[in-house]
Amino acid sequence: MRFGVVVFPGSNCDADAYYAIRDVLQQPVEYIWHRDNDLHGVDCVILPGGFSYGDYLRCGAIARFSPVMQAVEEFARRGGLVIGICNGFQILCEAHLLPGALVRNEGLRFVCKHVYLRVENTDTPFTNQCRRGEVLRIPIAHGEGRYVCDRETLQELQANNQIIFRYCDSTGALTKESNPNGSLANIAGITNERFNVMGMMPHPERACEAMLGSEDGLKIFQSIVHSALAVAR
Repeated sequence: MRFGVVVFPGSNCDADAYYAIRDVLQQPVEYIWHRDNDLHGVDCVILPGGFSYGDYLRCGAIARFSPVMQAVEEFARRGGLVIGICNGFQILCEAHLLPGALVRNEGLRFVCKHVYLRVENTDTPFTNQCRRGEVLRIPIAHGEGRYVCDRETLQELQANNQIIFRYCDSTGALTKESNPNGSLANIAGITNERFNVMGMMPHPERACEAMLGSEDGLKIFQSIVHSALAVAR
C-alpha cells in the first residue's frame, strides 16, 4: 500500500502525515509536489492540512488549480482513494470532488483543541476498522472549518450515508456545545457518492501515538490499508 502526500506552498501538516504513514503505520509513502502532473503510482493520495497558497481568495481556492489536482481528479474518477485533511478537505470541496463548502468558524476565531467525533458509517475504506457510533478523540486546528451546504445536498448526504463523522460530546451525543465551529448538522467529515474520496476537518495524523494524547486517528489510516488488502485478495 503506497501513499502519496501532496505538498502545496503553505502546507504545514505534510510532514506530520508522512511521519504517521512511514513511522507509525509503517507503509511506503512519498511526497508529491504541487507542480507534478503524475501521482507516481500511489494507491492513496493525502491532501494535508495547512494554508495552501496563504489561503488567498479563500481556503483551497488557488490550490484547486495546481497541476497536481488534475491528476488527483482523474485518480479519484478511476476509483482511487483520496483523503483530504483540514485544508485538504477545503481543496476537495473547491475542486468539486466533495459537495458543500468550508467557511469561517461560527465564532470567527481560530480553534485548536481536541474534539470528539462520532463514527456514522463504517462501511467505507476510511472507517472499516471503527465501530458505528464509536467516539474518537482527534484534534482540530482551523479558522474556516464550518461545513455548509444547501438543503438538497444535506438530504442527499444523509440518504446516501455520506456523512462519516459528526462532532459530539464524550458520550456520543450530538450537541451544540460539542460543535466547535458551527458546522451544519455537526458534520466533521464526508465522502463522495462512491466512498473513495473523504474530507475531514480534524487531524487524524496528529492522533496516531499515545504521546500525542490520542491514538484514535490511526484507525482511519489502518482502515485504508485494510481496504486495499481486501481488494488485493
